[in-house]
Amino acid sequence: MAEPRAASSKDRGWPRRAFFRDESAATAVEFGLVAAPFLALVIALIQTFLVFFAQQLLESIAQQSARAVMTGQVQAQSMTADAFKQQVVCTKIRIFFNCGGLMIDMQVANNWSATNTATPSLTFDSNGAVSNVWQYNPGTAGDIVVLKVMYVWPVMLGPLGFNLSNVSSGNRLIMSTAAFQNEPSS
Repeated sequence: MAEPRAASSKDRGWPRRAFFRDESAATAVEFGLVAAPFLALVIALIQTFLVFFAQQLLESIAQQSARAVMTGQVQAQSMTADAFKQQVVCTKIRIFFNCGGLMIDMQVANNWSATNTATPSLTFDSNGAVSNVWQYNPGTAGDIVVLKVMYVWPVMLGPLGFNLSNVSSGNRLIMSTAAFQNEPSS
C-alpha cells in the first residue's frame, strides 16, 4: 500500500488547485444548470398539450351539437338556450370543462357568404366574467345556421415567458364553429 503523500509547500494554505481539480460535485452543478430550462420545457409542453386537447374536445362537442340542430331534434323539442346547453352540450363535457363557463352563440344566416365565423371580441365585467350577450336561434328546416361553442380556458404564465393567452384576462379563448344547413322537414 502506498504511503500518503506529505503536503508540499505548494499545497499548504488555501487549496486552490485541489478545489479546481475536484470533480465530486460536478454532476450536481450540471444538473442545477440544466434543471430550470428542462422544467420550463416540460411545463410548456404540458400546458400546450392541455390547450390542444381541450380545443379538440370542443371541436367534437360542437360537431355533435350541430348534428342535433341540423337534424331538427332541438327544434322538435322546442329547446331554449339553457336547455340546449344543459341537455345537448354539457352532457358530453362534464369531466374536462365547467359547464357554467361554456358560451354558445347560434345564429341564422341569410346565405353562405353572410355566415359570421369570426372569433368574437369578449367583454368582461368587474368580476372578470364574460358579459357578452349571445344569440340563440336554431332556425327552421333549410336555414343556414352558424353554431359557435366557446370556453375561456385558464392558462398559467409559463416559465421563460411562454404564454398561451389570447384574451385580455390572461386566459385563452378556445372556440369551435360549425356552419351547416338544417335538413328539410320530411
